[in-house]
Amino acid sequence: MNKNIGKVDKVIRIVVGVAIIAFGLVNNSWLGLIGLIPLGTALIGWCPLYCPLKINTTCDKENCEKK
Repeated sequence: MNKNIGKVDKVIRIVVGVAIIAFGLVNNSWLGLIGLIPLGTALIGWCPLYCPLKINTTCDKENCEKK
């Protein structure tokens, strides 16, 4: 399992995940659990949806080798 989430993508996922969880807690809603998905993918550095879409945000355009 290669990492396919870069630094900026990771920060965005953490912020969005925490915001969704906080929204769920404030509104006493189970929908806040959806925030665990972006938070979890950010922490492991791998997004399963990126594989079929062939997206990889781990490298800059200048420093990334095309495979």
